[in-house]
Amino acid sequence: MNTKLIYQFLKDVGNNNNREWFHAHKDEYEAAKAEFEVFTAALITRIGTFDEEVRGMVPSQCTYRIYRDIRFSEDKTPYKTHMGAYVNAHGKKSVHCGYYLQIEPGNCMLCGGSYIWPSNILKAVRQAVMDNIEEYLAIVEDPAFKRFFPTVGEEKVKTTPIGFPKDFKYIDYLRPKDYSLYCPVPDSFFLEHTETLLDRIEEIFRQAKRFADFTNFTIDDFE
Repeated sequence: MNTKLIYQFLKDVGNNNNREWFHAHKDEYEAAKAEFEVFTAALITRIGTFDEEVRGMVPSQCTYRIYRDIRFSEDKTPYKTHMGAYVNAHGKKSVHCGYYLQIEPGNCMLCGGSYIWPSNILKAVRQAVMDNIEEYLAIVEDPAFKRFFPTVGEEKVKTTPIGFPKDFKYIDYLRPKDYSLYCPVPDSFFLEHTETLLDRIEEIFRQAKRFADFTNFTIDDFE
């Protein structure tokens, strides 16, 4: 897996984000894309060692086009400056929790959980957290989990979610608007010691799976 080749192309396209440059360097893009697909295939295989649901998936089910949809965006640059893979056995648009990996100069990350849920699923997961709070705490307060995912959710409501008791002792765990997990990593994570890269990714995603198992148990009732 030549992650340095991927990284260098993304750095170059970030500095030359226009169609003329891209077309002149199409071979470099194709090489980086092919290398990322090899990487994604290895990632799927590794995740499959602890999450059997993803076994048999292929990179095309997990990766995204580099071309940006600029129709409704003020940013008219035509190309993404990252390559990402979302490994989710139920599909990239599923509300089930999955595993997301992104290589982008200055913004590399590994993520888990789910980002956008319909209100009925969000309410059901909040209810599951409240009804099984000890099980949930054993996951999200475990130092092994918090080492990579210190917080759950990007945004939270400021008060008590509608329909839940204000005096619930652990009300903060019901406040997330999404139950996503975010683990930023330095660029060196993908560029140095590549012989152990999959081992380090597995360590992080194994913790994400603990969380996914909890939330997906509820989500299964909706999909």
